[in-house]
Amino acid sequence: MEIFLKSVSALNDETRVLLLRFIDEYGECCVCDLQNSLGMIQSRLSRHLKILKDARFLRVQRKGTWAYYSIRSPLDRFRLEALQEIKHLDITLPPLNKTSNNGECKL
Repeated sequence: MEIFLKSVSALNDETRVLLLRFIDEYGECCVCDLQNSLGMIQSRLSRHLKILKDARFLRVQRKGTWAYYSIRSPLDRFRLEALQEIKHLDITLPPLNKTSNNGECKL
């Protein structure tokens, strides 16, 4: 029950829905790439990513000091259907503006 409530709560924020759509569209992203592409400060971005990770939408992989986020796989039916619904929302995604190169971030 606790994880379900965290999942529903995670979806109740426009920024987190945008993050899910962005990562689902572009694939695994480094925090620096997300920060640069979405124009968000690192502390705010990290807070939202943690909420999505705790709600089991995202997985994180550390490479050195940097964290790379991707959609968790496999997803259960609830999360999979939530992502499918998010794809149908009228959200204008900014382009992926990579600052990382070969696993090394430039920020």
